[in-house]
Formats: sequence, structure tokens, C-alpha cells
Amino acid sequence: MVQYYCPYCNPKYQFQKQSSKGTLICGLCGEDLVKKPFIRLNQVIALFAATSLLLPLIYTFIFLIKNQINPPNKNYQVNRNYIIMTKNVTL
Repeated sequence: MVQYYCPYCNPKYQFQKQSSKGTLICGLCGEDLVKKPFIRLNQVIALFAATSLLLPLIYTFIFLIKNQINPPNKNYQVNRNYIIMTKNVTL
């Protein structure tokens, strides 16, 4: 449904009338009504800002849950041997 509004009157007290030409006019001031856009620029900016703030939080929770389900396999013996081997190579 397409919504129309009067840019000059208080939205609380607006009501629509139809002129003799068939166009919608404001019942209070008699001005032509303006079509309300479906997506406004400030809605796009607000959506972008909210996404940029919430995306890292969601990303963190996903990896937190993933690591609790499948904990990383830590083989300290392999790591120790690798460190010892790299020290011998550099000496």
C-alpha cells in the first residue's frame, strides 16, 4: 500500500481528501500529498551502521561456539620438537 503524507502538517492530525481532479490532498491545509518513499537514505545508513557494529559480535560468537564443539587439537610434543629443530638449524 502506497502511503502519502503532507510535509507541512503534523502527522498526528493528518487526514486525506480527494480533490475534484482525483488527486489526494491534505484535509487540513489543502496541499497535495507527497508519496512516502519505500527505502530512505537514512534507513540505508542506519542499517549499514548497525551491521558494522553487530557483525564482529556475531563473528566472535560463531567462532566461540565452533571452538567449544570441536576444540583445537594441541599436540605440544610436536611443537616442542619443531622449536628444537629450528634452533639447531640456526646454530
